[in-house]
Amino acid sequence: MSPTDLACRPAVIELRQYTLRPGRRDELIELFDREFVETQEETGMVVLAQFRDLDDPDRFVWLRGFEDMAARHRALTAFYGGPVWAEHGPQANATMVDSDDVLLMRPLSAGSGFAVRPSQRPGTGAPAPDRFVSATVWSFPPGRPEGIALIQDGLLPVLHTTGPAPLAVLTTETAHNTFTRLPVRTGENVAAVFTSYPDEDACRRHRAEVRAHPRGREILSGIDREQTAAPRTLRLAPTGRSLIS
Repeated sequence: MSPTDLACRPAVIELRQYTLRPGRRDELIELFDREFVETQEETGMVVLAQFRDLDDPDRFVWLRGFEDMAARHRALTAFYGGPVWAEHGPQANATMVDSDDVLLMRPLSAGSGFAVRPSQRPGTGAPAPDRFVSATVWSFPPGRPEGIALIQDGLLPVLHTTGPAPLAVLTTETAHNTFTRLPVRTGENVAAVFTSYPDEDACRRHRAEVRAHPRGREILSGIDREQTAAPRTLRLAPTGRSLIS
């Protein structure tokens, strides 16, 4: 992938959730947007999105994508062994309490991944877009496909019928993490649905319509029976340079 591509559709995606030291999120975002966007993409990855977590002022959520696992290894090796991270990485790390909450994912099906155009990314200092992004993550027992199938074959058609189509629907990438310098969560079997709305009220209305839909109620009950824990929904505000908003 190249930042000049008309559209990037990465086949491997990292969902990264960082817990930061109190009051330092804006510092990290400013540093990230200035120093770590184009410089990561020059190594062969794409920075998909950067978000403020609306439920935690000290949480930063972002995604990046890769063409495949081999490209991921090459790109991460180049970036974290390169001069930009050597210069600015210590300042970034100083804002963080934990950076190991990482899900390695892939599109659930053909065409369900993110499609972005890095050439259209706003410049440094751009204002944050007035959008609300919801990311719901369901967890199922490892090795069991039933919950994932319920989302793919049951929930997604209802979501399309009742509201905006998801930006992307992802599931666990089961390939071994070959870049062990950056850990990822193991033993996972998840599905994640990312959807953009004009505001949070629109998101609430969509969820209510899904619950009120006869098929929606049935599917959600089936998912509840399969999951290992209640789904986690991230309430996200895109930053000014996020490609996803």
